[in-house]
Amino acid sequence: MNDLFCKRAVSLNSTYFSTCISFCNYACIYVDIGYVSLSQVCGYLYACILSLYSFFLRHARSRNYVSESEVCKLESVPLDFGDYHPLKPITVTESKTKKMNRKGSTSSTSSSSSSSVMDPLSSVLDGTDPLSLFAAAADPVTTTATMDSTRKKRDKDDSSAVGSDFEPWSSKRGEILSRYTTTEKLSIVSGSFSRKATTTGSAVSEKVRTRLEELDDLEEGSQKELLNLTQQDYMNRIEELNQSLKDAWSSDQKVKALKIVIQCSKLLSDTTVIQFYPSKFVLITDILDTFGKLVYERILSMCVDSRVSLPDNFSPESVNDTAKETCLNWFFKIASIRELIPRFYVEAAILKCNKFLSKTGISECLPRLTSMIRGIGDPLVAVYARAYLCRVGCHLTLQTCIKDLLHALLLNSVMSAFRAEFIAARSMDFIGMIKECDESGFPKHLLFRSLGLNLALADPPENDRLQILNEAWKVITKLKNPQDYINCAEVWVEYTCRHFTNREINTVLADVIKHMTPDRAFEDAYPQLQSIIQKVITYIYDFSLLFSVEKFLPFLDMFQKESVRVEVCKCIMESFIKHQQESTKDPVILNALLHICKTMHDSVNALTLEDEKRMLAALINGFIKMVSFGRDFEQQLSFYVEARSMFCNLEPVLVQLIHACVAFCFITIPSLSSIFTRLNLYLHSGQVALANQCLSQADAFFKAAVSLVPEVPKMISVDGKMRPSDAFLLEFLCNFFSTLLVVPDHPEQGVLFLVRGLLNVIQDYTWEDNSDDKVRIYTNVLHLLSAMTQEAYIYHVDKVDSNDTLYGGDSKFLTEINKLCETVIAQILDHLKTLGKEETLKRQSQLALYFFNTILAHGDLRNNKLNQLSVNLWNLAQKHGFADTKTMVKTLEYIKRRSKQPEMSHFTDLALRLPLQSRT
Repeated sequence: MNDLFCKRAVSLNSTYFSTCISFCNYACIYVDIGYVSLSQVCGYLYACILSLYSFFLRHARSRNYVSESEVCKLESVPLDFGDYHPLKPITVTESKTKKMNRKGSTSSTSSSSSSSVMDPLSSVLDGTDPLSLFAAAADPVTTTATMDSTRKKRDKDDSSAVGSDFEPWSSKRGEILSRYTTTEKLSIVSGSFSRKATTTGSAVSEKVRTRLEELDDLEEGSQKELLNLTQQDYMNRIEELNQSLKDAWSSDQKVKALKIVIQCSKLLSDTTVIQFYPSKFVLITDILDTFGKLVYERILSMCVDSRVSLPDNFSPESVNDTAKETCLNWFFKIASIRELIPRFYVEAAILKCNKFLSKTGISECLPRLTSMIRGIGDPLVAVYARAYLCRVGCHLTLQTCIKDLLHALLLNSVMSAFRAEFIAARSMDFIGMIKECDESGFPKHLLFRSLGLNLALADPPENDRLQILNEAWKVITKLKNPQDYINCAEVWVEYTCRHFTNREINTVLADVIKHMTPDRAFEDAYPQLQSIIQKVITYIYDFSLLFSVEKFLPFLDMFQKESVRVEVCKCIMESFIKHQQESTKDPVILNALLHICKTMHDSVNALTLEDEKRMLAALINGFIKMVSFGRDFEQQLSFYVEARSMFCNLEPVLVQLIHACVAFCFITIPSLSSIFTRLNLYLHSGQVALANQCLSQADAFFKAAVSLVPEVPKMISVDGKMRPSDAFLLEFLCNFFSTLLVVPDHPEQGVLFLVRGLLNVIQDYTWEDNSDDKVRIYTNVLHLLSAMTQEAYIYHVDKVDSNDTLYGGDSKFLTEINKLCETVIAQILDHLKTLGKEETLKRQSQLALYFFNTILAHGDLRNNKLNQLSVNLWNLAQKHGFADTKTMVKTLEYIKRRSKQPEMSHFTDLALRLPLQSRT
């Protein structure tokens, strides 16, 4: 150890020294006049550079770190933002253009804006953007404001019948239109809807006959087929039909309106382009809905008596005979349609009109319409017909629908398909249906499981929550088959955790243990048991409450398989680290989590992957960081000692304990396998000791780090791959140098004993032949030595006197630094000389420029000889054409900028002596 810290010095012959200086002044001139050859100069050039290095430190630039910091600060410019804020929304000016139809007229533009701020994107797009245009094209029906208001009003009426929590059709409509598109060509059959002239004085029977003939004409061939339509053309045509329907109705052409609806309904029988069928269904049923609405309002308007309209919940008795006759007339007209599909759709569209005729009219029509669908041969068309019937039939109340749900499979389908909010709001109704339904082929516990899945997503009424749990658990706890039981219990555990206290949760866990322990049934239900644990810790993240649940730890004992047990322990620790906000010393929590962490640690073996080790170590470290006994240091130390004994197989945990407890440093650090982990821990420990004014301990840690450097191997494993260690060693040593600046000298060890020892180790270390890291380290040593010569160091450790205070700029101290500097520069120049071969000239150029920048930053270039050394290094960097021209140009520009600063005028002369050479 003592040999490492002995002093080395390099002596130079004074005669040779002055000769080299003289040569440097005239060498270039002799080459120019041809007095000597270039090869002769090359032999002496290195000697010239070597002779000048000793002037570097004697003329180190005096630094005023405070003033330099002020100069480097960015200039602060006051900004007046006014009302501007980066998060404030931009108000875009909207331009509206009106075009005149008359010949020769020009378009006039009127603009309105609430702000003077103009959005550049909007101005370029003239108020439109491609996404808005695409949305408008995909939904042509919504371009009409009347249709929008009508659909909103219709949705409002529908929601009033089935409840506001029922998912409206409008929420599905847009999604279907945007999802189901096509690029194939489409066709559409269009009828000619010209109105035949009738005499004013014709009889009523003649009028009826004429209308029936018009319907027959439509079905017998007054049609034409449009082929090769794009999707947009098809949608435009549907929109035209929709507009024609409204125009015909407003002009009292009711038969023409019916023709249009029949024609549109027939389009639903065509499934040629099957991927577009859902969107076609949406577009055409919009027309059917409009027709149904028009008919209903027409009949409703006929019920107005003395300007008093019918109430919302009117009875058929309050409807006058004229309205009833008109309503029957519409149903008779529709019944006369010969084709099944249009007859079904048009009658379904006016299904609501049955309210004018009978209280049970809708209930009686639904089964008949359902039976009609059986006559549709195409299964796709039949499915969509049923979907439309369900949509228009949703005006029925839930109580009416209950009559049709006497089968368990159908009830389960309803609970699986409907929104959770809708099911949860009617939980007691569904429980009643589950009790009454027939279990044949579909057991009740599966129905309760479906109900539980909905209640996990939405909350039932508060007053019903306990009754719901009791009704469900009565059925669940009676199940004899362990798999049936656990599949159902897993779902209802989440409901219990969402709405009840630890007492109810403990009861449920106890029941699960009771059912799954016999015959080790838990071995076949690990996924469900894991899910239960995950749900419990999701809702109970206060671990003092969690471990107060009596059956929680016994529940963990059912995880007998090690891999599953470890996964459960990881979930618990992840929840603890995520939710635990404050440190804890609760003995219940500490004992339970130590047991859980011990389970994870003991699972580590020779086959465990490194990623798995890192994950386990991170979880255990997160737990250790959250344990604090305050000022009770004995308890804290006792915990750390116990943790070190329990987690000895995971190095990251030991590293964490070393950071936590300095007492472990000397004992635990040598036991670690990673050498760079040991080096960094010695450095960190020394820094901590220095910060606590423990100078002897700091010296011991730093000496240990210096002694460990020779043991650094050439290759180390990084993420499973072998990589050279030079870069990692360079990084560590640079950090070490930064710390050594503030470390005071030991009174018995001599001046800069740690720096000398580290330099000796660096000198003796075997470096790779193709590596220049040794020279880069020496250059960083020069940075350190330059900083040590300053009257006041750039940083200090509080309450620790560094060498600037101890020596106070003593000449002997500076002389020792000079000697070390001479040794370091000699090593740098020796290395530069070895790079004179053709294959290493590029490296020589890079290092010469690197050394030049060091002198530029830390040397006092007002000294002529040091100035000459920097010029020689500049020339050496460019000598063989390997210099980076861009870097050289930027460096020269920097020197010129520095020359304009106060007391830097000598940089002007230096810039004139630094030529730029081209690669050619």
